[in-house]
Amino acid sequence: MPPDSRARTVTERRDLRALPKAHLHLHFTGSMRHTTLLELAERDGVRLPDALVEDWPPTLSAADEKGWFRFQRLYDVARAVLRTEDDVRRLVREAAEDDAADGGVWTEIQVDPSGYAARFGGITAMTDLVLDAVADASRATGLGMAVVIAANRTRHPLDARTLARLAAQYADRGVVGFGLSNDERRGSTLDFGPAFAIAERAGLLLVPHGGELRGAEHVRTCLDALHPGRLGHGVRSVEDPAVLERVVEAGIALEVCPTSNVSLGVYPDLASVPVPRLLAAGATVALGADDPLLFGPRLLGQYEAVRDAHGLDDDTLAELARMSLRASRAPSDVLARALADVDAWRKDQ
Repeated sequence: MPPDSRARTVTERRDLRALPKAHLHLHFTGSMRHTTLLELAERDGVRLPDALVEDWPPTLSAADEKGWFRFQRLYDVARAVLRTEDDVRRLVREAAEDDAADGGVWTEIQVDPSGYAARFGGITAMTDLVLDAVADASRATGLGMAVVIAANRTRHPLDARTLARLAAQYADRGVVGFGLSNDERRGSTLDFGPAFAIAERAGLLLVPHGGELRGAEHVRTCLDALHPGRLGHGVRSVEDPAVLERVVEAGIALEVCPTSNVSLGVYPDLASVPVPRLLAAGATVALGADDPLLFGPRLLGQYEAVRDAHGLDDDTLAELARMSLRASRAPSDVLARALADVDAWRKDQ
């Protein structure tokens, strides 16, 4: 292909920013804008490590415990700059603005209230604050938003039960799911089964992390013990055809975060993230940014990354968007309108 023809092909590619999509894997502090982190740190005299300033986005690898510890340390430093209610409201509003600018129509933001409880008056007060901020941001941006409350698997399973009961209390007031985050190599997944049973009885969507830092055997454990409706990541289910078949048959959506997978050393490059293999097997894939504060690209960047790395065509990209919407807890009217808009995006020449 002549160089000028190649240039035309690239410039004529359909605008992915205009493709309606849902964002289902976005962590609270990790959604913060880098510029906001710098501004809040300067305001309060917080000294940030070089990896969060001139070396941003940081070079990360979670292939071993030392690598994950470094990732967690950076995350904790970032969380420490959130000191006032206005800071929380700003984070949520900016996350909504960024997702809306990327073509998002629905976002489910994941938060562990216990990580902020000491500063904001306890887990209930923090939950109220986040939900109020989400409602304000949704009204201001037009982006539909909901909250997933997530337990931390490095803490005691009894803490997870407390959070599950909290999530259940808010099941009809903006909380749509219950998750389990942090390094999946830590703790015993089986021990968190009772917490997930509490959330399941409340009708919440169950969305534990699994199949990222551990392989398909841990996906199987999550399926057996936690009964997920979606899996945070779940990408390594491809390593066992039987596990992947089980995921597909159960209709469990996989929240795949390509740039996060590469940044944490799960895969060496974007071309190795097995999105095409998952789709070929019939899996539901919802692309997510995970923690753009630490990994760089936001929601739009995930769609651009898989298109460029795998040469995905417009039909496939449109189907990825549909999958994200169908796997969400968006209200039926929001879902119907968004799916119609995806069809319109695909038909628009």
